[in-house]
Amino acid sequence: MKIQYNAPVILTYALLSAIVLILSYVFGEGFKSLFVLHGNFNTGSLLDYVRLFTYVIGHANWTHLISNFALILVVGPILEEKYGSANLFKMIIITALVTAALNIIFFKDNVLGASGIAFMLVLLSSFSSFQKRYVPLTFILVFLLYIGREVVNSFEADHVSQFGHIMGGICGGMFGFFINKEKPPRSENYPNPGNTP
Repeated sequence: MKIQYNAPVILTYALLSAIVLILSYVFGEGFKSLFVLHGNFNTGSLLDYVRLFTYVIGHANWTHLISNFALILVVGPILEEKYGSANLFKMIIITALVTAALNIIFFKDNVLGASGIAFMLVLLSSFSSFQKRYVPLTFILVFLLYIGREVVNSFEADHVSQFGHIMGGICGGMFGFFINKEKPPRSENYPNPGNTP
């Protein structure tokens, strides 16, 4: 048996995040700041534009990283197989950018981590059996459990991390509605016995 690099986007994402965290311990806060989205966005700084995407690779510590990727590594490979590596990569980039932009506009706080991406993947995974004109009950339940909890927690905990979770979940739901391809009905998957020769 051979080890297969079965989910290149998800595995590379996890590997890069681990390497960045290790290097952060080696080189200190100066290096880690390259992977932190600063709320006081400088439109004249090229580095700040890069941070709009790289903040999802940075993590505060090993507990932070493991809590995110324990979930991402479970649901991510399944979604990458279903949607393809290129499409999943686009979803991650869009989620990172949308969350970053709204954080800069409304909160102006420093953020880092993959928790928004994790929530996006969880909500997207609830659309595994999506069909036209039907909203999966799994999506409703997952939305209420994950996003509802974050809305409640936002009144008690730090609003920034809760906001990232909520936006990630909303992006995942939007992707599920607009990108998910409808599976054909079961009757179309199999020939009609009455029409067989």
